[in-house]
Amino acid sequence: MQNSRQHRHKVVISGGGTGGHIFPAIAIANALKAKCDADILFVGAKGRMEMEKVPAAGYPIEGLWISGLQRKITIKNLLFPFKVIASLQKAKQILKNFNPDAVVGVGGYASGPTLKAAVKLKIPALIQEQNSFPGITNKLLAKSVQKICVAYDGMEKFFPKEKIVITGNPIRNEVIQIEGKKAEAAKFFGLVENKQTVLVVGGSQGALAINKAIEKHLKDFDRDDFQLIWQTGKYYFEQAEPVVSNLNSKNIRVLAFIDRMDLAYAMADVIISRAGAIAISEICAVGKPPIFIPLPTAAEDHQTKNAKALVEKDAAILVANQKTEEELYPALKKLIENSTKQNELSSNLLKLAKTQAANEIADEILALIKN
Repeated sequence: MQNSRQHRHKVVISGGGTGGHIFPAIAIANALKAKCDADILFVGAKGRMEMEKVPAAGYPIEGLWISGLQRKITIKNLLFPFKVIASLQKAKQILKNFNPDAVVGVGGYASGPTLKAAVKLKIPALIQEQNSFPGITNKLLAKSVQKICVAYDGMEKFFPKEKIVITGNPIRNEVIQIEGKKAEAAKFFGLVENKQTVLVVGGSQGALAINKAIEKHLKDFDRDDFQLIWQTGKYYFEQAEPVVSNLNSKNIRVLAFIDRMDLAYAMADVIISRAGAIAISEICAVGKPPIFIPLPTAAEDHQTKNAKALVEKDAAILVANQKTEEELYPALKKLIENSTKQNELSSNLLKLAKTQAANEIADEILALIKN
């Protein structure tokens, strides 16, 4: 490691849009920092979540004027070609000014123009693909980048085989360290330590189908005496909060966003979640039995593919989005009342956990720079 400490490496990390892209990017940055003296600059999309979360984690960020294509004809779509041209020019400018040794793309709108500019400027580039089914941008860029770090087997269907490294998805260490935190978690959420507890998370933005199903069954949580930690996302919170208040239940806690995910994971016996790649990686690492409700509108339906990969290994239960209101609570009740099934899912999850991904990706970036 000695030689990497002598020269200050400069690395650009690009991408974002949702917590699923931002938090892995921060995990990679933290791993790089731990290995060498690195100057790290993030490039994100203006107006998106990364513009606040990245500075909060202590890193500088530049924003590009970029968004995704809508599925219907809108003003935004008409602006899209202009945004792409403007973003490519700005990305090129940022890279010329910062002069990085390597550029990393983690997915999300900003990573396309940034990686494209890096390739044009002949800067070594690496893609981190989180899903079992890659998005269009990464498929297009795969030919021109040097390395592709993936989380699933069988990715040579989409990418040149010789560029692929299986690392798993980078997850934040502080989130998955849950050993011995149950008492602290119970105190934090104001719940009882030894009662069956369900954690509901719909991703950083919340999940409408999940939220509606939970709201419909709130009284059942009380009747069956299960505890509930319900993260609604900020949009649904205004609707959910008064409903929970009126119930005046000692079993139910509703929050817009959970800052201490480690305590939420420590408290949970069962987790209800979307099937985003990072949620899955975290759940595997903490080994808590999940019921996944994949987001059907995710690109190429990749969440369903992610979830099925776990169901096939008997590590998860899957409920379809459109059947959530009828099927979710019965599936949950059945799982909570079957501790043998919980243990089985749990031990299969832990076998799939890859907790060193951020370190391995950081090593790949440093190897790229060295060569």
